[in-house]
Amino acid sequence: VAHRLKVGRNDPCPCGSGKKHKKCCG
Repeated sequence: VAHRLKVGRNDPCPCGSGKKHKKCCG
């Protein structure tokens, strides 16, 4: 999966945790 290339740091994390990307998988 290449979701990391499209998700912004302040967008919801695509892993489904509901956290912001930068605080989760970012």
